Amino acid sequence: MAGRSSGTDDEIGGINVTPFVDIALVLLIIFMVTAKYIVSAQIPVDLPRASTAMAAAEMQMAAVSIDREQRAFLDGRPIDDADLRAELQRRWEADHELRAVIAADRNVIHGRVTEIIDLVRQAGVTHFAIQTEPPPEAHR
Repeated sequence: MAGRSSGTDDEIGGINVTPFVDIALVLLIIFMVTAKYIVSAQIPVDLPRASTAMAAAEMQMAAVSIDREQRAFLDGRPIDDADLRAELQRRWEADHELRAVIAADRNVIHGRVTEIIDLVRQAGVTHFAIQTEPPPEAHR
């Protein structure tokens, strides 16, 4: 049998990457599932649904939340209305491309959301959005 060696010092002909790919895919799935919980605000709000809901893009953003008890939060910290306006104005002066995302619990009265929108606009922030959730797939 010419050309064939039966010794144990043969070179490795290839590396099996299947286990590596399996581990990478599992880690990717875990990251995708937990990313929503890491990124989402810590304030529990029951968002209304809208078919045009989109994820926020990566940019300078201020997350304003209004909980069920009508309390305002800025980036997860409780804040009163005067301080909210002052902080947003300070951020806007540092970056005129500042955007605000307003997430209000579905049970918050319309007048309170309007007050927060007015504070955001008084601070100079003209690019803002109301955060919603897309409707369930079964209802489309």
